Amino acid sequence: MRTQVDLNAIAPVVHGYHNNPFEVLGPHEIEDEGRRALAIRAYLPETKQVWLVDKQHGLWQPMRRIHPAGLYEAICEPEVYNRKQGRNYQFCSVNQAGEQTTMHDPYSFPTLLTDYDLHLLGEGRHWDSYRRLGAHLREIDGIKGVNFAVWAPNAESVSVVGDFNGWDRRKHAMRKHLPGGTWELFIPELGLGTLYKFSVKNHGNVVEKCDPYGFAAEVPPKTANIVSDLDGFQWSDEEWIAKRANHNPLTAPLSIYEVHLGSWQRGDDWQHPWLNYRDLAHRLAAYCEKLGFTHIELMPVSEHPFTGSWGYQTVGYFAATSRYGTPEDFQYFVDYLHQHNIGVLIDWVPAHFPKDSHGLDFFDGSALYEHADPRQGEHPDWGTKIFNYGRNEVRNFLTSNALFWLDKYHIDGLRVDAVASMLYLDYSREDGDWIPNQYGGRENLAAIDFLKEFNEQVHLQYPGVLTVAEESTAWGGVSRPTYVGGLGFSMKWNMGWMNDTLRYFRHEPIHRGYHHDELTFSLIYAFTENFVLPFSHDEVVHGKGSMLDQMPGDLWQRFANLRLLYGYQWTHPGKKLTFMGGEIAQWNEWNCDENLQWDLLEWESHQGVQRLVADLNKLYCNDPALHQQDFDHTGFEWVDCHNHNDSVLVYLRRGTNPQDFVLVACNFTPVVRKNYRIGVPEGGWYAEVMNTDSKYYGGSNVGNYPGLQAEESESHGRPYSLLMTLPPLAVVVFKPQRG
Repeated sequence: MRTQVDLNAIAPVVHGYHNNPFEVLGPHEIEDEGRRALAIRAYLPETKQVWLVDKQHGLWQPMRRIHPAGLYEAICEPEVYNRKQGRNYQFCSVNQAGEQTTMHDPYSFPTLLTDYDLHLLGEGRHWDSYRRLGAHLREIDGIKGVNFAVWAPNAESVSVVGDFNGWDRRKHAMRKHLPGGTWELFIPELGLGTLYKFSVKNHGNVVEKCDPYGFAAEVPPKTANIVSDLDGFQWSDEEWIAKRANHNPLTAPLSIYEVHLGSWQRGDDWQHPWLNYRDLAHRLAAYCEKLGFTHIELMPVSEHPFTGSWGYQTVGYFAATSRYGTPEDFQYFVDYLHQHNIGVLIDWVPAHFPKDSHGLDFFDGSALYEHADPRQGEHPDWGTKIFNYGRNEVRNFLTSNALFWLDKYHIDGLRVDAVASMLYLDYSREDGDWIPNQYGGRENLAAIDFLKEFNEQVHLQYPGVLTVAEESTAWGGVSRPTYVGGLGFSMKWNMGWMNDTLRYFRHEPIHRGYHHDELTFSLIYAFTENFVLPFSHDEVVHGKGSMLDQMPGDLWQRFANLRLLYGYQWTHPGKKLTFMGGEIAQWNEWNCDENLQWDLLEWESHQGVQRLVADLNKLYCNDPALHQQDFDHTGFEWVDCHNHNDSVLVYLRRGTNPQDFVLVACNFTPVVRKNYRIGVPEGGWYAEVMNTDSKYYGGSNVGNYPGLQAEESESHGRPYSLLMTLPPLAVVVFKPQRG
């Protein structure tokens, strides 16, 4: 029998640019001289001899070289080698050094992707596409291996390369599914820990790319992906997940501790300073329990090549960074915190991606994930690429990625970075450097549609999970449902409050009376969105100094101002977020390559701030008046917002039961104000439940402990009043005691 392969089809195979090597390689039914037969072909470069081995039938058949580059063929009787039994054979090859290798034929196995998968991917609604694309352990007819799939529609050819094939793109060319442009190949006998990339060829250029759906990668600066299994971890957080689904986070306390895992605490080995996810889990759980934080928020843990980007320039959207361990280690991290009743949020970056050559940039030789026009596809400030949200597959990639973290890692919320840059086509651009939308406006309509769809799917599939927008403009309805025209986020960072508040606190107290409106302005819009009050990492970098260092005055006043700032934050309407280091009054500006200044806790002043944060969290979580109505105007009432001469603010916070309230008085000057009369809604005894000037927190211990009796003396339009002492640069909180 003679070969019937089309010799014109051989060249693309041997040179590694055939878009469907299955047409040439693997088993093929043929007819030779009127007889049915099976031709089995293999491309095994750098070999000098190959046999076809069928251990089941005890056959050992030499294969004929039909191309000098290493293309072999064996013609077999169909009753011995038919398509059903074809996977029982193996190739045994001998290379030029005389070394022998036995392998199964990767081109004899069916693909994993179905027509329905390909349809959903093209439609942009394959929400769990991470179960199909990427690298997945698979077993076919008892033969184990890894199934690889990647979307690269404009590539001439794609191959899987790795440590298993000497990074030789000729050896494992992938099959292209038409018309969507997804490439796929099952490679038998590969397993966990295999290093791999995709070798992508377009217009003669060959680039090795990381897997966009890769579950793990080497520790940077190395870049290869690692075959991983995310289904083997045994979760123990069923109670947490069930409780979360029936929990309303909008009316519950939410105090978030923002953490950069690489610099919160570090090891002693300067060459490998990062702690493992498991060590960090134990330390963070104990610390958050001690200080009363309900959640932690991790700066991006998705894989990123440059540590100095803090994770905000992501390459591996589906890979937990290997700096701190394996995917299973990160699953343990989340599971352990859940078992200690601490939620885990992560920062997610769907706004842009870096230009690193192994990443998404120009992935298949064309502008695939990004726009081709730099006026739409490049971010002028960050030197990064902007996603093309108008492309179905790109939206699918991002939404599927968000759902992936909730599915495989049980994440409790996604804080979406740089939302403003997504909403506006002219974001940080000069006139002429941007392209208006179809109606001539500046709104990015495709990005808006994506954000709505993302939020709808997250809330539909994972009830109780939070989505939080870092959105710095006055865009309306960010945290309103999509069915009323909103973007659908659970909450939004209140950047206006943050900026106004810090600007006010940087003024010397003697000048604060002229800037009183910087504090009161926030209550004009406080209930237009579901706000989180953030003092995040952005407030303590790029020369701004630490939170303590930004406070004016002498040493005592700086600490008092910081305690006052936190007392004001915890009693103001809105959920709370604090960046690590702020709770111990760190002096140094945050540096991602250095440990926090834990040694400062040897000093009473720093211990006092830490104790204050712990007690503020305790008060906030235990008193419904401080958290039940953060987003409803009935949860807040001014008592006195006009006293700019004394720089004093007084207000009530109420729970859903109007009788459940606390009185908050803030003195933003270092002057002790005695016999200060404040109107209250009812008579009786008012306990002083918080005083940031307490000696326990490092203050001067001026106050009203244990409390005050309300007098029948009208003040601030109320029939009763308290005659109190306002301590310097401090917040005092009173709670009526009944029965």
